[in-house]
Formats: sequence, C-alpha cells, structure tokens
Amino acid sequence: MATPGSVKEKLDDLPPSSKFIYKTLERHGRMTQKELTEETMLSARTTRYGIKQLQEVGLLDSTPALHDARQTCYGLARENGRTDYATDALVEADWLADRLDEFESDDPSMRLVEADAADSYDDGHIPGAVGVDWVTSLTGENGRGTPDRATFEELLGRNGVTEDSTVVLYGDESNWFAAYAYWLFKYYGHEQVYLLNGGREYWVERGYTTTTDDPAFTEREYSARGPLEHLRAYRDDVERALAGDTTLLDVRSSEEFAGDRREPPGDTQTPKTMVGGHIPGSVHVPWSKTVEDDGRFEDHDTLAELYENAGLGEDDDVIVYCHVGERSAVTWFVLSELLGYDHVANYDGSWSEWGNLVDAPIETEE
Repeated sequence: MATPGSVKEKLDDLPPSSKFIYKTLERHGRMTQKELTEETMLSARTTRYGIKQLQEVGLLDSTPALHDARQTCYGLARENGRTDYATDALVEADWLADRLDEFESDDPSMRLVEADAADSYDDGHIPGAVGVDWVTSLTGENGRGTPDRATFEELLGRNGVTEDSTVVLYGDESNWFAAYAYWLFKYYGHEQVYLLNGGREYWVERGYTTTTDDPAFTEREYSARGPLEHLRAYRDDVERALAGDTTLLDVRSSEEFAGDRREPPGDTQTPKTMVGGHIPGSVHVPWSKTVEDDGRFEDHDTLAELYENAGLGEDDDVIVYCHVGERSAVTWFVLSELLGYDHVANYDGSWSEWGNLVDAPIETEE
C-alpha cells in the first residue's frame, strides 16, 4: 500500500505533465486518455507520456472504460484501499452526475435503473433512471426465485436496454435490491453492468439532482446470454454443501441467525418462516459490516480482513444466503466483484425456502 509520503516522493521525481495528470485524476476520479487530454489541454503525446511515467512508478491503475470496454480508464493507485477492488464494478456519485445527459438520451448505450421494493421512485429519482420494482419484476411467481429468461428479456427491452448497453443500478437500503438486480443481470450474462456506490440514500442526502419525471425510451430487442448457473445456488447445492467443503455464509442479522427472528428486522411485509435459525455449519458475517455509515462500501483491506477473520479464502467455494436473496446479493457482490473470489453463488431461495422445508436440518443459538 502506498503511503502519502511515498506518493509525494514519487511525484517529486516526475515531469510536470505527470503531476498535472495525477492532480486531475485526484480531483475528477477515473478518466480515459481522451478525457484527460481534453481536461488538461495537454497534447495527446504529452498525456500518453505523463500516464506512462505515473504507471512506471506505480501511481496509476487501469481498467476498461465503462462506456466502451475497448478504451482504457485510468485512476489513482490505492492509498486508502478504495480503488484496489478486484473489478471496476462501482461508479461514484460524481461520475454519474457528470454524465446524466448520456443516461437521459434515447441512445441505448447508457441506461440507469433504480431497483427497489417500495414507491420511492415516484417520490423522486435520478434523472434518466427507469424504475424497476424488485418484487413484481425481478423475482419469479409469488416473489420467489428469479424471473425466467423471456420475462427478463422483455423487462429490459421495454426499458430501452440492449445487451450492449452500459447499465448502472442503484436503490435503497445501501443497494439491497440493486445488488440483487446486479446479480440477476450477471446471471443472465449482461456484461456492462455497474452499481452506484452508496445507492439512492447517498445520492439524495448529498443533494444531487432528482426528478419526478419518468423517462420515455424507445423499446429495444434484448437477447440474454445466460443463465449462467454457476452464479446461483439451489436447495440441492446447499444439501451437498452440508456434506462437502463448500462454505455456507449467512449474512442476516444476529437475531435471525440465532433463531430469535423469523423475518428480517423492520420488515412487516415478508412472511415469517415456519422456524428460525440457520443452516448447520454456516459462517455468520452480517451484510451490514460491508458498508460504511453513508451506505458506501468499505475499502478493500477492511473487507478482505472481515472475511479472512471469518475463515474464508479467495479460492473457497462459497454459497451466500439471507432471507430472500437480496441481502446475500450484496455480499455476493462484495466477494465476487470487490474482492475477486472466483467461486461464489447466491442462494436466492435462502431462509424463506430452507426455513419452510419439512425436516430440513437447522441450528439455533441458545
């Protein structure tokens, strides 16, 4: 990890163009070479040289650009852990605020989706965002399971999304339902999908623009690549895990894990299960430990330590679960996208299925 002192020492030995580029990225966040050239008004050649010098001393990292994976996006190498996530799956509020015109355009290359389970969308949403209700649109019959492929394709096409669209998702509750939508997009093979760090509350509480106007986009044809079944766990997978080496990770509250609650805290709509408790042998790491008070994700090192202390390793097979799969999708996102775990599946049936099974093994804490 680079310390502020070492950064200063490295910058002192670099040419002015590199220092200027570094300060520009520090102020504006991740940018492509073209964006850096336009912002700094340096020549393209000088910008390339400045970037190269910064990379050679380890002060820049690079990832594919959000709007065009063929381009490279540059950002500051980690000082506080936040930019060292395994993938570039998060976008920040400032980044989105600077690009609202692109998301409001009828051009399907960029789409913004608010995924929630309440009527908050009608109270005000980010300009250009389409609203998707988690219960009616992102689950199967009776609010359980996933929508089938045809239903998913129809939902996206109706909202002006194509398989080539760059989609940014956000929602309430530190992105509970948006993270579930992200997982669903990945399950059906959508490649360019991202999550707004902090979600709806972070955007609203910091005074970013909202509107009550609903966008009207031209309907498109959408063809899903998936489903990609390795991202999803079923009851049979959980039963096999009980006798195998797969880690079962319960992300619910302590009261639910202990068996003192049979529904999520504060939830008056989700039906209680027949019994409380957890799947035998489960590791317990509440999803809430992965986010800061403002709803944004903890830095890489904090997240890595959280799961290392729980005995998890990046090469482990992991099945995550909660009550109905939305909180576990947050943890799936953290493990898969932010920490780079290769073998993580979301059990979307979760405790609402397991806790209603007859004779299913359970554990409680006295």
